[in-house]
Amino acid sequence: MRFDFVKCHGSGNDFPLIDARRIDLPDEDWAGVARALADRRGPVGGDGLLLLAEGTGDAAFAMRMFNADGSEAETCLNGLRCVARMGFEALGIDAARVRLKTSSADVVRDADIAAGVYTVRETAGPAALDVAAWPLHAGVERIVEAAVPPLGSARSFTAVAMPNPHLVAFVDAIDEAELVAVGERCEAAPDWLPNRANVSFVELRGRDDGSAPGQALFVRTFERGVGLTDSCGSAMAASAFAACLTGRLAYDAAITVLNRGGLVRATVARDAMVSLSGNATWEWWGSVEVDPATGNAGGLTVAAHADAEIAAWARLADAAGR
Repeated sequence: MRFDFVKCHGSGNDFPLIDARRIDLPDEDWAGVARALADRRGPVGGDGLLLLAEGTGDAAFAMRMFNADGSEAETCLNGLRCVARMGFEALGIDAARVRLKTSSADVVRDADIAAGVYTVRETAGPAALDVAAWPLHAGVERIVEAAVPPLGSARSFTAVAMPNPHLVAFVDAIDEAELVAVGERCEAAPDWLPNRANVSFVELRGRDDGSAPGQALFVRTFERGVGLTDSCGSAMAASAFAACLTGRLAYDAAITVLNRGGLVRATVARDAMVSLSGNATWEWWGSVEVDPATGNAGGLTVAAHADAEIAAWARLADAAGR
């Protein structure tokens, strides 16, 4: 089966994005397409697969996101901005409610965060603290700045659903080997955490990048179904919420959230709704043959590259200390 797609990224989180509104495939086939197209050894590569899907009710359109291992995520906020852009362009609108797997989010075309960088503001939440809903079986209802005994780490974590599950630890300096070790314990889907979780180590940085006053966060994430990633939008939202919840940063104030892929602007409201404003960058357009049953892809054709957008984002990312 041949698919047209856009290769895009949000804050360095890169994906093939397919307009699937007129494509009828069972979930197991979409999982196979995701494994084929996200495979970094294959012709496309990415952190997962994004789908623009038909909306229902008050949602103008919907987003589906499949991880590189074929599992479907509840959301992907970096990917949501890219799906929003495709939906805006397809429907001729600049704001919408978007249906996600288990929730919804509001998106709006925002002022560009830098010259030539297409920007979308997304609002999702409310962030939730009930770990029984994950489920995370640790004998408590919520975890805020506390150890997670079955995890086997001495770190204090805050457990946040955004709506996908996140364990956030604030650290003086990020130890990637430790982060990977903790992430892999979650990725093993133990009895106490059967649906796994994303794990983030977060540095509080007393600086700004020249365009957003106040302190900044640097977030490094081991993403469920992906592994160590340069960027995870819901992890940045969960980390910003955890920083406000624990008194490190202020509610209703601009926060710069940095990562290996670039940055977003965040605001955390007291009702636990989190807004992120960040890029939705097109890199190139193409088409590819995929056999969903085998998870193999080939016959890639590249139609065009978005050189100006790529350069605009590179300038911003470099200025942010990428």
